[in-house]
Parts: sequence; structure tokens; C-alpha cells
Amino acid sequence: MTKLGVLDQSPIREGATAAVALRESVDLAKACERFGYHRYWVAEHHNTSSFAGSAPEILIGRIASETRTIRIGAGGVMLPHYSPLKVAECFKMLDVFYPGRIDLGLGRAPGADPRTSAALQPGPKAYPIEVFPQQIDLLQKFIDDDFPPGHPYQGIHAMPVGPTRPEIWMLGSSVQGALYAAEFGLPYCHAHFITPEQTEASLSAYRSHFKPGGGLSAPYAALGVNALAADTPEQARHLAKPRNLWVTHLLMGTRGRFISPELVDAHPFTPAERSLYERVQNRGVVGSGEECRDKLTALGAQHGVDEFILLTITYLHADRIRSYERIAAAFAAKSGMDAQSRTEPNR
Repeated sequence: MTKLGVLDQSPIREGATAAVALRESVDLAKACERFGYHRYWVAEHHNTSSFAGSAPEILIGRIASETRTIRIGAGGVMLPHYSPLKVAECFKMLDVFYPGRIDLGLGRAPGADPRTSAALQPGPKAYPIEVFPQQIDLLQKFIDDDFPPGHPYQGIHAMPVGPTRPEIWMLGSSVQGALYAAEFGLPYCHAHFITPEQTEASLSAYRSHFKPGGGLSAPYAALGVNALAADTPEQARHLAKPRNLWVTHLLMGTRGRFISPELVDAHPFTPAERSLYERVQNRGVVGSGEECRDKLTALGAQHGVDEFILLTITYLHADRIRSYERIAAAFAAKSGMDAQSRTEPNR
């Protein structure tokens, strides 16, 4: 059975607060653990009224304390903002509290507008994007306590030290991120929900350039997909409207909170908005639980991925929970039928 995971951006809906969004993230993680999801990632965004998750390392600890078995991680930490040593210490601390359950997904996107990115920099000698590979290398060495003799940082240990280590992932929406994952021997998750047109090229580059290391002897790929399931395809398309309009406005240079599907219906679309909105809505996997399963299965077969990381945003929290439940149940039902068919004698 294909592994299923969750990407939670802690969306803030119109009329609610960031505190509500964060409480809903904790509640959703507990629900997804019950539904059988393998991992749960939280995102990093800054200076936005749309998402509440500005500090994934803190939210991870809160969610991990409320769950027992599901892997919890960052999807991801925007490494150019930070010191590799400090990131290693944060996630090794989490791993000591919750051994064998912590994921450290890395991204190189800013997760913010340019002025906010500048404010996040740790001083006038902030890391330029060109040194991102060196940051990854340092982070791996701090996580593994593996500096060679003569290295300037030999003898510096990222503390605390526990029996396990965080699982490092590379996240990306382009070929460049895939190449970094390949170079450092890391598992790779492609953000299909951002750049579906880059999926094939990115995964191909990852596999063809992969070098064993980072705990992997062979490539391991996941796909981040926008997915939403409801009782009927029509209802699912209705529930998908808030995110579709939000993405449309993001691509046009504006951001805000997520409004209800009814307000989307009442929105006075310009011709340009309508055209872009229709392209956005075609990116997602939307339908009944069984339809979403079948579409995801076909997508997985097309690209040969090992996991799906599902992003679902609805206006109402209960609809988001039910969507994840439907998809998980559909995959479980299909897995049960496949197992039964393998054990039945030939007739």
C-alpha cells in the first residue's frame, strides 16, 4: 500500500484567528493518526494573514506531544534563514523527546516576501542562496556528528544526543531542489501542488543523479498533491473553491484569508481572474474518496513515487478532517481487496 502523509499549512479562514488555526492543526494531526496516515508535516510561512505556522519546530513539538505513532515533521524549514547548527539542535531536541518520529524537511524558498526575508536574516552576513548546498552539508554533519579530522567545526556537537536521528528530506518545486536531494542522497518530495508541470523533469533528475548517502542507498520519492474528497464530486469541487480562489489571488500578487465557498460564488470575477481560477482548479485531485484514490494511484504509477503528502484546505475544519478520512478509508479498502484477491485460490 502506498504510504499517505499530510502537509498542513495551518490555514486561517475568514472570521477565525491564528490561535484557532493552530488548535485545528493539532486536532487534525490526531485525527490523521487515527486514520492511518504515516507522517504529518507542518509548513513555514512568515508575515502572512493566510497561514499561522511561522515556527514549525514549536508546532511539531506540540503536535508530537498529542500523538503517539505518526511521524511529525517540517514541510519544511527554509534553511537559508538559519544557522545549520541551530536547526540541528532544534530537531535533535525534538528527536530526543519523540525518538524515531521526527522529520526535517528542508526548503530553499523564502516562505515570505523579500522585505520579510530580509528581516529574518541573522545580520549583515546572512546566507546567500548560493551557499545552500554548503548549509545542507553542514546540517547533515551536525545531525550525524560526522565532521572529518581537520574540519573547522570538528569537536562542535549539536546537542542533545539521542538514540535516533531526525529523518532529513529535501523538498522542492523545481529540478534544482531535486538535484540537491540527489547530490546529498536524501529522500525527495516534489511539490506537485505548486508546479505540476515540473514533476516529471524533477523526479527524473533526482533518480538519474542520485548518489547513495544521507541514510539512503537508492532514491526515495514522494509527491505533494492538493487533494480533496467529499461525498460527491460536485460537493468536493464546491469545498475546493476557497483554496482555488486564494491561489488565484496569490498568483495575481495578493493574499488574504480563506473565505467560504458561498462567498467565492458571489465574488465578482474579472475575465483574467476567471481564466486563472479555472487553470488552478484543474491542478488538484478532487472527487469522492474512491475517485481521489484512483487519481492518486494513477499519478503515483505515472511518476513511480513511494508516498503521497496530501495538502487539503477547506473553509470548515470538519470538511478537512472528513476529506482526509475518506481518502485514507478508500486506500485501506482497496488494499484490503487486493490482499484478499492475492489469497483467494484460482478458479
